[in-house]
Amino acid sequence: MLKIYNSLKREKQLFVPIEANKVRIYVCGMTVYDYCHLGHARVMVVFDMVCRWLRASGYDVTYVRNITDIDDKIIKRAAENGETIRQLTDRFIARMHEDADALGVLRPDHEPRATGHVPEMLALIRKLADNGLAYQAADGDVNYAVRKFSGYGKLSGKSLDDLRAGERVEVDSAKQDPLDFVLWKHAKEDEPAEAKWDSPWGGGRPGWHIECSAMSSELLGPHFDIHGGGQDLQFPHHENEIAQSEGAHGGCFVNYWMHNGFVRVDDEKMSKSLGNFFTIREVLKQYDAEVVRFFILRAHYRSPLNYSDAHLDDARGALSRLYTALKGAPSAAGDADVIDWQAPYAAKFRQAMDDDFNTPEAIAVLFELANEVNRSGSAHAAGQLKALGGVLGLLGRDPTAYLQGMPAGQSETAPSDAASIEARIAARAAAKKAKDYAEADRIRAELLARGIALEDKPGGVTEWRRA
Repeated sequence: MLKIYNSLKREKQLFVPIEANKVRIYVCGMTVYDYCHLGHARVMVVFDMVCRWLRASGYDVTYVRNITDIDDKIIKRAAENGETIRQLTDRFIARMHEDADALGVLRPDHEPRATGHVPEMLALIRKLADNGLAYQAADGDVNYAVRKFSGYGKLSGKSLDDLRAGERVEVDSAKQDPLDFVLWKHAKEDEPAEAKWDSPWGGGRPGWHIECSAMSSELLGPHFDIHGGGQDLQFPHHENEIAQSEGAHGGCFVNYWMHNGFVRVDDEKMSKSLGNFFTIREVLKQYDAEVVRFFILRAHYRSPLNYSDAHLDDARGALSRLYTALKGAPSAAGDADVIDWQAPYAAKFRQAMDDDFNTPEAIAVLFELANEVNRSGSAHAAGQLKALGGVLGLLGRDPTAYLQGMPAGQSETAPSDAASIEARIAARAAAKKAKDYAEADRIRAELLARGIALEDKPGGVTEWRRA
């Protein structure tokens, strides 16, 4: 039975869909004024994996990932480039699709653009106004009255008083309260006509938060199963979505909230200000796209993902070992076997994925299967390896072609950082000493996903070898 860590409840919960055998999921997509970066790659790959597993589990999935194609940054960038907003956004939507396709990300069932759903946004703002939760300020903006929604802060765990204490005092603000957020932005004189829509409150454009509330309810209904996105969106974006949607429709908005962890670069949060910002395209110039996907998936989606060349090199070597096992079993190069979920390896894979999409444990099973293929040359084991890898969007290429494309010295093995491995072994030993066996098992699985097998010897000694 699938369990999902629900950010709203701060615990793993048994997944029970609203409608039997059907799952409706919405994920916040990209604001399209530039090339996608590694943070976007993680969101796309993680929720592609989630949808693949839900479908493999027999659910009929409707997956919506939106596109924000109207925004202050978009308006500014288009003006700087001397082009229309539509020209800018069309170009970067196409580039986004190219990046996603390269990473093996399947297209969502619906990919709504914000500009295509302004009437729904206006209707939602009207409902909020009718319910006493929205007001037009002196500057023409329509704002949400946060203090009039009793549930504000339940997703982030922040109280209104804490939020107010941390808020900078706004000078000459037209808001009734600094915590209030904009639903409809009054048009500025210097903004292009294509950035303005008519409304009962005058010309303008929607605020960012109202876009997702309107598009999700239009395509999935006012109450649906899963809402996902990056950890950085939990507050204020997702908090504000809850306030808008529940304030307008009443009742529960979303049953399960999922948030993937940050991308870090050499243990620092990725940001342009730190100069450690990488686009997907920059990374794909150095690394095969499947290696990047493998790198993303072998970390648990809720954990920080630490990007470095050493980690990508390690991922490349580990993925190569899986393909090398398949190369030794020619019959596996064709169609993968049908998965028997009762078989030991498949059952173990399923158990991992049903535990909040534990891809490190699932990938560890792939290495166990690769070891079996290497030992026995079993065509069936190779077929299961290929099939289970396929569930994660991996191992779908011809092994020989893949390995021939690897840099010299990378086709069979890749160097590992022995000090890093020893450090993880020490951390596992400390976890065992503290009787934290779940953490000890997690570290073993993490190392196996890197292609490192551990063997516990008498006297508390642990030896490692390449799987």
